[in-house]
Amino acid sequence: MNTKDKFVRKIHSELDQWNNEIDALVSKVDQTEKQVQDEFRQEIKALRSKRDEAHQKLYELEQASESALEDMKLGIEMALDDIGEAINSAISRFK
Repeated sequence: MNTKDKFVRKIHSELDQWNNEIDALVSKVDQTEKQVQDEFRQEIKALRSKRDEAHQKLYELEQASESALEDMKLGIEMALDDIGEAINSAISRFK
């Protein structure tokens, strides 16, 4: 398996994990008061937007050549770090 394929698998795995964490947050939000629900629904909407951006970057990576990996890697890793931090922040605030 080449470097690009390994990196793509890693990204897919992280996005799957974050999708599960977002779904868990939605479930918890459904069990809270209306005012809190509205606040967290806005945050979840922002998380999903960040996740969608990461999916788009992953799609671009999958379409790119192996030689383009290094050029794209930093941008993708930054997007992943951003969504990871946002999800962790939301989880810690909701606990």
